[in-house]
Amino acid sequence: MTEPPGGPPTRRDLLRWAEALAGSARTGLGFTESLYERERYEEILHVAAEIRAGADALAGREVAAAALVDEWMDTVGRGVPGYITPKVTVGAVVGNDDGELLLVQRADSGLWLYPTGWADVGYSAAEVVVKEVREETGIECEVVRPIAILDGMRLGFTGIPLYSLVFHCQMTGGRLRAHPLECSDVGFFAEGHLPDDTVLPDQWADDAFAAIRGEPLEVRFDAPRNPAWRASEA
Repeated sequence: MTEPPGGPPTRRDLLRWAEALAGSARTGLGFTESLYERERYEEILHVAAEIRAGADALAGREVAAAALVDEWMDTVGRGVPGYITPKVTVGAVVGNDDGELLLVQRADSGLWLYPTGWADVGYSAAEVVVKEVREETGIECEVVRPIAILDGMRLGFTGIPLYSLVFHCQMTGGRLRAHPLECSDVGFFAEGHLPDDTVLPDQWADDAFAAIRGEPLEVRFDAPRNPAWRASEA
């Protein structure tokens, strides 16, 4: 048997396929007035839930497919509010005068990453960045420019559909102070000396320190795949 062009499907592929099917089905439920179509979309949700449950089982987590269907059905809206799209986060690569990178240790997981948070309604993406850095770390900063537009599921950062907008920022003041609920610790770290529990540094650390040094850097984004639904490449 010939393997798919990108190799056998991975857990990441299963997650992506399940969430894509579930998103399309929920969007369809939000727009259709046909009982026949509603039944078909609900059937697709059940198939997507089985795929998602199987993907979670590969990671040692037991998730009931029926519970996933109920959770997804609770998010179905009507019309435009029912159109399912990825959630959006903003991230901040903040450098100081010593060329070090600001990281936070998440209270929920113990993992280290640059400051990041959900995009808030009423704020521009750059405004959210400044707010998140101040709230999570106590550091004041100014936005220099965007450096990445990333698909969190494609990179393995998250198990839900999510786009991450990452900005290079420069520290302008403040003092380190971890948010009492969201962060266990905060700190500035030199290149090559990131904490052991840093999230996937091979995916972003080189670009982050290049931006801090002021080196020319193209905005990173996920190039289109052809076909888009092939299994992940090794």
